[in-house]
Amino acid sequence: MTTEPIPKWQRTTGWILSGLLAVPFLPSAYFKIAQPPWFLEDWTKNYPAASARPIGVIELAIFVLYLVPKTRYVGGLLMLAYLGGAVATHVHANDGNFFIPVIVGVVAWLGLYLRDRKLRALVPLAVD
Repeated sequence: MTTEPIPKWQRTTGWILSGLLAVPFLPSAYFKIAQPPWFLEDWTKNYPAASARPIGVIELAIFVLYLVPKTRYVGGLLMLAYLGGAVATHVHANDGNFFIPVIVGVVAWLGLYLRDRKLRALVPLAVD
């Protein structure tokens, strides 16, 4: 593994991308936990109302795990699994928005990749 420092612009960009995940994750978790009537009306088209709060708590926990340096890998893996379920839900609902969780997953892993030396060593970019 290289001990060469990650350029500051890449670390900064990685943290910015990781922070941008607050835009989809925090409101989504909030609405699942707070359960306003308009949200539950839409939610119950695909899932039982009682599932919203636990899923919101899980979503929030995954986001926190992802941001904490010591738990970033497990947070990233859980986030990827969660987003896979979101893709499946969008495909099942036939709403055409399946690409949104795919983009969120790419941003999450790009953010982690840009700011993490160990992940770079595990998945190097081949430049030939």
